[in-house]
Amino acid sequence: MVCLGNICRSPLAEGIMRQLVHAKGLDWEIDSAGTGNWHIGHSPDHRSVKEARQHGVDISGLRGRQFQATDFDAFDLIFVMDKSNYTDVLRQARNEADKAKVHFLLPEQQDVPDPWFDDALFAPVYKMIYAACEQIVDQQQ
Repeated sequence: MVCLGNICRSPLAEGIMRQLVHAKGLDWEIDSAGTGNWHIGHSPDHRSVKEARQHGVDISGLRGRQFQATDFDAFDLIFVMDKSNYTDVLRQARNEADKAKVHFLLPEQQDVPDPWFDDALFAPVYKMIYAACEQIVDQQQ
């Protein structure tokens, strides 16, 4: 799960996906990262933590990290939150196999809005991410 800073959208996606996968008894490795390096080692944004907690998802222990080319080796699928993240991740792809792993989280290459500047977006962003993660889990089984 990749967004810009790894403190709003991608930690939500990581937490939601972990919960869904655990509920289905699946053995998946799930992680999140940001394309930028501003929040390496930082906790998720308090608004994301609060929104997740309201839905029974605890992301408070996650820490920001930056996406790197070795993530292509560690993961079969890489989901990005928006077009900018897509471009930034593809820049690090070393070959066509790496590129084939990169997908938008939402269908039809829709962006997950960045709620950083608008508190009112955290709840709808949570719902978008949850629906997308649920669909991914259902499709991969």
